[in-house]
Amino acid sequence: MKLRELRTYGIRELKNVEEASIKIKILLKYLLNVDTSFLVINQDKEIDPKTEEIFIKDLEKLKNGMPVQYITNTQEFMKCKFFVDENVLIPQPDTEILVEEVVKLAKKSDSILDLCTGSGAIGISICAITGANVTLSDISEKALKIAKKNSINILEKNLRIVKSDMFENINDKYDIIVSNPPYIDEKDMENLNLEVKHEPLIALYGGKDGLNYYKIIAKNAVKYLKENGILALEIGYNQRNSVIELLKKEKNYKNIYCKKDISGNDRIIIATKDRGN
Repeated sequence: MKLRELRTYGIRELKNVEEASIKIKILLKYLLNVDTSFLVINQDKEIDPKTEEIFIKDLEKLKNGMPVQYITNTQEFMKCKFFVDENVLIPQPDTEILVEEVVKLAKKSDSILDLCTGSGAIGISICAITGANVTLSDISEKALKIAKKNSINILEKNLRIVKSDMFENINDKYDIIVSNPPYIDEKDMENLNLEVKHEPLIALYGGKDGLNYYKIIAKNAVKYLKENGILALEIGYNQRNSVIELLKKEKNYKNIYCKKDISGNDRIIIATKDRGN
């Protein structure tokens, strides 16, 4: 089958899949190890039967809702290519604003904890840009193995890794604690699209109201922040007021503010440890 025919076949097979043509392009670039221009110029190239077979099997995975990033084991984030699989969330562009804000606030000498790190995308990106001393922490051993793999691939070094259920095994104090914790509430969990349902539940579900992990962070982060340390959180689109109230209730934080993502949704909250705590 020629490349042109393979793409046509894929589009027909994925007629009910959102952004089918984009996913097919990503899949073909991955399977053929080529760039976009190759796909355009070589429409009449004959594709070998083995690649055809793999492509057809991967189309079935896409039809069943598997994200293309889990098939290619790749997601671009902050201009770096991160390895991802079903054990970690797929880093999203909206999260880049969290990294960008922390980069503005961080110094090269800072110590930073990436809590609930998953693939390590947030902490590794911050380290790559600032050179700060970053620790990656997660409850999932499988996620931490991926974070380690990404730190070696992207930074060419190991970042410090701590297996911890939130702050359970955290013993140091940090200049900045950054986290994108599970925050989807019970109601929204029922309405997740098919692709998101392939992502790890442990990294998605934030309890009945979606605030379980923010309550833990608001109560405990101050113990692990240095004087005037900064807490940087990603939040759900409708959680701004709830998370700010949690932080205010603890009376341990000041200079609390929120920033929107590229879609105009409330996306991150920044707070500074109160000097008196």
